[in-house]
Amino acid sequence: MKCCAVSLALCGLLMSAACGSRAATPNAEAVASVAGGPESVLIPAGSPMLRQITRQAVGVADLPTDEVIAPGRIEANPNRVSKVTLPVAGRITTVLVKAGDAVTKDQPLLTMASPDADAAISAFLSAGAAVTQAQAALGKAQADFDRASDLFDHNAVAKKDVQAADSALAQAKGGVQQSQATREQAERRLAVLGLASSDFKQEVVLRSPLSGKVRELSVVPGEFRNDMSASVMTIADLSTVWVTSQVPESYIRFVQVGERVEINLVAYPGETFDGRVARIADIVDPQTRTVKVQAEMRNPQGRFRPEMFGSIHHIESIAQMPVVPAGAIVRSGNRTIVFVEESPGRFVERVVTLGKPAGASVRIISGVKPGDTIVVDGVMLLQGLVKPS
Repeated sequence: MKCCAVSLALCGLLMSAACGSRAATPNAEAVASVAGGPESVLIPAGSPMLRQITRQAVGVADLPTDEVIAPGRIEANPNRVSKVTLPVAGRITTVLVKAGDAVTKDQPLLTMASPDADAAISAFLSAGAAVTQAQAALGKAQADFDRASDLFDHNAVAKKDVQAADSALAQAKGGVQQSQATREQAERRLAVLGLASSDFKQEVVLRSPLSGKVRELSVVPGEFRNDMSASVMTIADLSTVWVTSQVPESYIRFVQVGERVEINLVAYPGETFDGRVARIADIVDPQTRTVKVQAEMRNPQGRFRPEMFGSIHHIESIAQMPVVPAGAIVRSGNRTIVFVEESPGRFVERVVTLGKPAGASVRIISGVKPGDTIVVDGVMLLQGLVKPS
């Protein structure tokens, strides 16, 4: 290419001399003149080559200085998962939701007919009657005590009669308190079952304990269930999810609860998401010599689904570092170089030391500093114009 440039220049001079019309002007040259020694290129201001070269200042970015990368898997937040069980034994009459449905807190999930519902109503009514009887007994005991006290004041009865009336009054007061407690307990039982206190043959309505989605459903209408410890459905709130990773034992010192982590998922290539370490396991897996680390990630749009795979970047610290676009870097033999524009049109090779990639950019350890103007497009053109050393 350099030979072509010299030939074009000589042809131009010969043609000008032959015609005798005018001398060639520097701005008429459409080529670069190489000057200033090896590893530098000088392009005149009028050369169209300048339009093929894009320059940009070296920038800075907040990047991790140390990080641990571990494979990760999304799980439902265990603090926001409910295994729904039946409050009483009975027959399922209706199931109001399907697997995958979104539900809100206190939304009806199913209804059931249960003899325990009638028993709870009966117990409440009986407790109310017992309170009435106890209050009547208290009134009589109070009257007997008052009468005995008055007679004792007039020396009409012995002191032991007053004492007996006082004891009967205390027992009556205790009976009222006990009956009231029994009634309150029966009333709370009705509240838990969502039943009114007046009507028999009511159906029990099972409501959602939280907002979320129905992940599992194992009940159908017509079934009779008497195992109240068995789950009939699972509801998970996926507004936040956990990303579980297995961090090698030798790197666990870099991970702290509450630290920020970067998460990449196979389902969304090229995107990076933020999370916070929520839990670090207390034991090391003896088979894999790893420690389970769980990071919490917000999921307001529901894009993150349990069992998705990806990777977690545990970042130890953040520092401002120079970065350049990957397209600005040229490998020449054993050297890694960029072209720095030291003055308008003058480009000089600069050997740089690279760090880890940071997305579409690369960290620069040494060689250039923030603010230096480098070539980000057209580096191969400049490399072809550099004088050999």
